[in-house]
Amino acid sequence: MGVPRRSTARGRWIAAKRKAREYAMVVRALASTGHPVLAQIVPARFCNLSCAYCNEYDKVSEPVPLDEMYRRIDHLGRLGTAMIGISGGEPLTHPHLDDIIRRMRKTGAIAGMITNGYLLNVERIERLNQAGLDHMQISIDNVEPDEVSKKSLKVLDKKLQMLAEHAEFHVNINSVVGGGFKDPNDALVIGRRALELGFESTIGIIHDGDGQLKPLAPEDAKVYFEMTNRKKTNYAQFDKFQEAIVQGRANDWRCRAGSRYLYICEDGLVHYCSQQRGFPGVPLAEYTKLDVKREFKTGKSCAPNCTIGCVHRISYIDHWRAPQERTVFPGCGPEEKAPELVKIQLGN
Repeated sequence: MGVPRRSTARGRWIAAKRKAREYAMVVRALASTGHPVLAQIVPARFCNLSCAYCNEYDKVSEPVPLDEMYRRIDHLGRLGTAMIGISGGEPLTHPHLDDIIRRMRKTGAIAGMITNGYLLNVERIERLNQAGLDHMQISIDNVEPDEVSKKSLKVLDKKLQMLAEHAEFHVNINSVVGGGFKDPNDALVIGRRALELGFESTIGIIHDGDGQLKPLAPEDAKVYFEMTNRKKTNYAQFDKFQEAIVQGRANDWRCRAGSRYLYICEDGLVHYCSQQRGFPGVPLAEYTKLDVKREFKTGKSCAPNCTIGCVHRISYIDHWRAPQERTVFPGCGPEEKAPELVKIQLGN
């Protein structure tokens, strides 16, 4: 492997500018609650893989047309969105991904993406550099591919080496537990390899189809806590959120989904997250700052046992202010029919 691009003078300058923009994003988020901090948008529902635990892809969808993606990104800019992340499906299957990233940057947003990494090569990484990508996350599930997942370290390690040498953007490698993988200790191997290559390392907990906890087996929990002793990273402060879930304890937090965090599906609708489609289910073109304001003060019944860390991290910015005035119960029917216990857990 040659000299990592990020260790050059140019690489350090790009990293410094990115960090300054991130600090500005945090300052703005602390100063005002009237805009989304992070929106995740889907340009392609199609995925080249078929991981057994995933419900966020299909094998038939066409990519969202570029002009429509431009319109959606511009609407996020209208709302003042600070950071836009591309998810899927597999984003790298979209033929105009570079143009989408450029449009995201044009709004002033920090640009990120989540990918399985399979379609990366040196030329593709260089194009992502030129487009202005700020962050990339790759989830790696196991060391050897199996029937549950092909996102394995054995297959992806050469891709990681390419990223280490050529990427000018920040890279996070996310390992997971709780998905029925043969050896939970694979997460430790993946985490160590990520740090060895100079990447950030995080760990996630596989959730069910509603974004709720799948109880961890003792061995999974043991690996999870070993991973929390890894080299501390930017996200280490949020380990406590998932630790409570691992131990079967509900988290008492104010979910700001629909406000500070938006999920935009391939149909252009705004949802609380990828696992709560249909809530609120409003076209992005019709979503206003009044919607952002309303959802900021709306509690979600699914929050106590939620394992979706990105929503929690964004919501944490506002954990100290604005108690939520009403509660919605995604998938549970009208509010008045929901269990009183949930209202108590949400602090309403």
